[in-house]
Amino acid sequence: MSPAIERRLLQASVAVAGIVPVGGGLWGVLGGMNTVGVTAASHGRYLSGLLLGIGLTFWWSVPAIERRGAVVRTLAFVVFVGGLARLAGVLETGAPGAVAFPLVMELGVTPALALWRERLQRRFGPPLRPS
Repeated sequence: MSPAIERRLLQASVAVAGIVPVGGGLWGVLGGMNTVGVTAASHGRYLSGLLLGIGLTFWWSVPAIERRGAVVRTLAFVVFVGGLARLAGVLETGAPGAVAFPLVMELGVTPALALWRERLQRRFGPPLRPS
């Protein structure tokens, strides 16, 4: 596979995966989590705003993904740590089906995309060049 094609596949994968945090963040910001008390709803909106920001920053990295290694690594780390926190909650309270997809994204897909970006940079040299 050529570097240009692999770069495009990585860009498309990050863009598609970004739908999850952006959609989840928007859902929470727009009141999707507003099913409990005012304080919990406020906290849920705040956390959803962070999730939205993470997803939008991932999307921002797509056009110049070859120059955004630090950004992608940092975001992946933040998402992974959040996934570990979610996993701790699941282990403590049980595993409702609603958290399976977020856990896969946080502990699997996001770190895999970040590692893929690193692999491409190591393979084709810094910086990757768009074609």
